[in-house]
Amino acid sequence: MARAESVIANLADDYLDWVKEDLVRLEAAYDHLQKGSDDVKADLDVIFQIAHDMKGQGGSFGYDLMTAVGDHLCRLVEKMEKAGPREVMMVRVHIDAMRVIITKGLKGDGGNEGRQLLMGLTLVGGKV
Repeated sequence: MARAESVIANLADDYLDWVKEDLVRLEAAYDHLQKGSDDVKADLDVIFQIAHDMKGQGGSFGYDLMTAVGDHLCRLVEKMEKAGPREVMMVRVHIDAMRVIITKGLKGDGGNEGRQLLMGLTLVGGKV
């Protein structure tokens, strides 16, 4: 058990590099969606997959708030049937929240700032 914890602790440093790469991929997928694609469903599927990966990794490395925001984004794009300006803006807000988590190093639940972030995303996500 101690060895597994040691391996995870060593990978935690790599997590920040991985999640930054995921954010770059997520931004590219978002840009494609925003420009108006012929296949909105495929664009949303790409966003879902990246957010799902980020969601899974976040909690493993102490970024529980990233897991929560990734889950919000996954649930949001699952419900979307179109990607008009309003829907695209909602995706953008989630990506920005993920960037804030990493930039500010909001580990765990992010404390008060994390709770406020999730409350805002819940309000935005409820307007699909």
